[in-house]
Amino acid sequence: MFTRSRACSLVVLWLAVSLAGAAPSLTSDQSACLAKGHRFVRGGWIYLHCEGGPRERGFQHGYLLAKEIAENLRVTRQLWTYGSSMDWSWLLDKTAPFLEPKVDAENLAELDGLVEGLKAAGVESSRRELIVFNAWMEVDWYWWPKELKTLKDGPVPAVKQSCSSFIATGRATSDGGVVLGHNTMIDYPEAYFNVVIDLQPARGHRILMQTAAGWIHSGTDFFVTDAGLVGSETTIGNFDGYDEKGAPEFVRMRRATQDAGSIDDWCAIMRRGNNGGYANAWLVGDVNSGEIARLELGLRHDRLEKSRDGYFLGSNIAEDPKVLRLETDANENDVRLSSIARRVRWKQLAGQSTGKIDLKLAKRFEADHFDAFFNHNRAGGRSLCGHFELDDQSWGAWPGAPFFPAGTIDAKVVDAAMARHMSFAARWGAACGKAFDAPKFLAAHPQFDWMKDLLKSRPSQPWVEFRSGE
Repeated sequence: MFTRSRACSLVVLWLAVSLAGAAPSLTSDQSACLAKGHRFVRGGWIYLHCEGGPRERGFQHGYLLAKEIAENLRVTRQLWTYGSSMDWSWLLDKTAPFLEPKVDAENLAELDGLVEGLKAAGVESSRRELIVFNAWMEVDWYWWPKELKTLKDGPVPAVKQSCSSFIATGRATSDGGVVLGHNTMIDYPEAYFNVVIDLQPARGHRILMQTAAGWIHSGTDFFVTDAGLVGSETTIGNFDGYDEKGAPEFVRMRRATQDAGSIDDWCAIMRRGNNGGYANAWLVGDVNSGEIARLELGLRHDRLEKSRDGYFLGSNIAEDPKVLRLETDANENDVRLSSIARRVRWKQLAGQSTGKIDLKLAKRFEADHFDAFFNHNRAGGRSLCGHFELDDQSWGAWPGAPFFPAGTIDAKVVDAAMARHMSFAARWGAACGKAFDAPKFLAAHPQFDWMKDLLKSRPSQPWVEFRSGE
């Protein structure tokens, strides 16, 4: 019989053989460590299982995803250099000294394991580089605009608007349980978040989450833990603020998700040492109690709201008045903007669907193409399933150029029943299923020819399910 365990063993064996020509031989200790991890591909996603202590988990991750990590680093280095004019080594020299001292011992050990696994697979990197890579969103989106003000006069890049999400419970859902939906909106060259990682740590809670090859946190964010917690986030748009003395967001997110057994514990860890980096509205639910929460976490201000009956929404516009007025320059009334149009649409959908929300509706929400500015279906930058590549973007906000290749790159949904079994459903590529053809796009829009070795096609993929222990 061809069992699942045998299939996983063959995947590891195939990887070892395929890498043998370029990589040194594994030690007996490394081989024993690697035997605990495995990977496979489903629906465009890479499923990665890692278990054990931090060094073991990191080694499995680094070795099994070495090819993908090397590619992600190449793309990120090139995007940084193009967007900033500064060398990648300059970025490491400037940011690693204040980031590394704030990374806890367990996360450092996992990163060191990643470096070891990469090296065993013939890929060179360093702890310092992987720290900055894991902190990429806060460094590029929050630290760099602040640093840029010291180097030039004039406007600096706006914080990107990433993701649409909702969480509902009680009378809002069809069965009274928690339902969570999320899709990621980002520049298409950075669409490398096609990893579903099943982390089984020696200490703390088991985690099933979306991530990128080489990251020890989620980043996009979507997670389920064996404590019964589910969570997602959307960035707070037009945000201004960053404190180098605080703890990096990726450190706090990973510690909260692995260590917390309740919503309150999770939020307390996220608040501790907050540096303002990657400022988000976090939507978190406890499927055991049916409680949901929204933690809007700025730098100087934050607000935690909780409910057992209703919903919370996220579309990149701050809801807390102090965060909105004192830490952003957003105009919450301008429906030309993607964040405002998507908030209007979220409220319409949630109001129309009270008492009916389930996984089927959640998938429809994430794939929605209604444009609240034009008041009809029109796939573009203002729809919940975002397609800036189709939009002339006459309003001029992020991503800042007509037909820019950015938008929704995935969709994920989970309800209480799935979460109790540590599983969720996901779709890679546009939430609506529309394929993206990179060569065809670049031929039609030659202004983006600098992306020719960065931009990748994404074919239409089906919805698929993942669970811990596969």
